[in-house]
Amino acid sequence: MVLTTLPRSPRLPCRRESLTPREREVLALVATGQTNRQIAEGLVISEKTAAVHVSNILQKLGVRRRVEAAVLSVLARPNGPR
Repeated sequence: MVLTTLPRSPRLPCRRESLTPREREVLALVATGQTNRQIAEGLVISEKTAAVHVSNILQKLGVRRRVEAAVLSVLARPNGPR
């Protein structure tokens, strides 16, 4: 189960805040299940640039998979998961 593999840290908001505005935008799209290609098309960037953004996000959040980043993004929403 994904939730059991997430890092447990009270500093999650700080880690999320370390993301650039563009990385936060990309993370929101990752959380909707979009692929790098879909993200690139939507933001009018190359697929490689989208992949680099995703890699940076994973590193900053301390996770290995994009699904973990997506879950953290949903959990960090002001109103929590919907």
